[in-house]
Amino acid sequence: MLKQSRHTLIKTVNMYGRASTTTRLFAWIGTCLLLIVLVLTGCASTSSSTDSPASTPLVLPTSKASPIVVPAQNTDWTTYHRDNTRAGYVADMPDPQHLTRAWNMQLDGAVYAEPLLVGTHVLVATEGDSVYSLDSKTGKVQWRTNVGTPMPLSSLPCGNIDPLGITGTPVYDAATGLIFAVAEISGPQHILVGIDALTGKVRVRRSVDPQGIDIVAHQQRAALALSQNMVYVAFGGLDGDCSDYHGWVVASRTDGGGSLLSYQVPTTREGGIWAASGPAVDTSGNVFVAVGNGEATQGNWDHTDSVLRLSPTLHLEDGFAPTTWGQENAADADLGSMGPLLLPGGLVFADGKSGIGYLLHANALGGVGGQAQQATICRSFGGAAALGSQVFVPCTDGVRQVTVGPRRRWLEVKYSLVL
Repeated sequence: MLKQSRHTLIKTVNMYGRASTTTRLFAWIGTCLLLIVLVLTGCASTSSSTDSPASTPLVLPTSKASPIVVPAQNTDWTTYHRDNTRAGYVADMPDPQHLTRAWNMQLDGAVYAEPLLVGTHVLVATEGDSVYSLDSKTGKVQWRTNVGTPMPLSSLPCGNIDPLGITGTPVYDAATGLIFAVAEISGPQHILVGIDALTGKVRVRRSVDPQGIDIVAHQQRAALALSQNMVYVAFGGLDGDCSDYHGWVVASRTDGGGSLLSYQVPTTREGGIWAASGPAVDTSGNVFVAVGNGEATQGNWDHTDSVLRLSPTLHLEDGFAPTTWGQENAADADLGSMGPLLLPGGLVFADGKSGIGYLLHANALGGVGGQAQQATICRSFGGAAALGSQVFVPCTDGVRQVTVGPRRRWLEVKYSLVL
């Protein structure tokens, strides 16, 4: 079941400077990254560049010329928690122990997606179905592109975002110079757009709704992932678990061409893939997702309450679920609330609503009860961060530092910061 937690960040971007220190950890546990803090305030309008919905996909033209792009730098933040492991770490960066406001900027809607940083561009997506590029030093709007009309809550069977536009964190592709985002637009329809990070021009536009999907029952909340010239998009349900939805992962080529690839969780209903951190991807292109509770509570495992590994072409390769998956499905206490975190040494860390943390082998997730280790950690929502063997877990009552023990023998809570 989807729960919209503390990741709701509304309408005004405040930029804060940082004081220099000697530590290197740059891992923010919530959606508030890149020293950007988003707080509650009123709406304001700005100029926009709007592209009307297209009946046929808009794809990049075939060209031998190199695109003019914003190159990715070592300190850039181009995806949720910076890279596909979702570790949220940049080496040799000061630890922001003291912040002062540098600027703020009002936007046209709520911001659930994590802002990205590419060069001097702060890229922010809103529930108004807009993507902004803001100057990182001044906050000035470099461009704003609106891609459609968001869905009002009154047109949805349930939910708690009004209106519903772009919720999942976008991803920047240095090879094409495009920022990719998925917008829910009136119709309804979920569209993938590729927007030129320099100009705000829409270069790619296509539907990413799999054939036969009940569009209005699905929400795209998970962060997008980019690997091997493919954009990966995960779907779950709306807050309230209404209507006929399933967990899906869909993949599109970055040029917008070709057929979509897709994987549907094999459950009769539910099994959403909605955690804010989205799919994690290893260096071979394998895709790891956390799946929420499904309708089954006994009998054969329906691959819900799980961590699944999919091939780059979205074929199911392996999976893990607790031995208590049936009870957790019945109690809505599943693993779907926090995305998987890829760790050094071929390990995966997972946690969720039950409060049990699991250490898994990425190449052999183990099936039902096949974890390498488990420990009581906390109820967790969002995306964790990591520095080596130290894992920082976003708990409902604060942050916990968890150590992965030598030779994978144990997990231990070392430190708790209770809010």
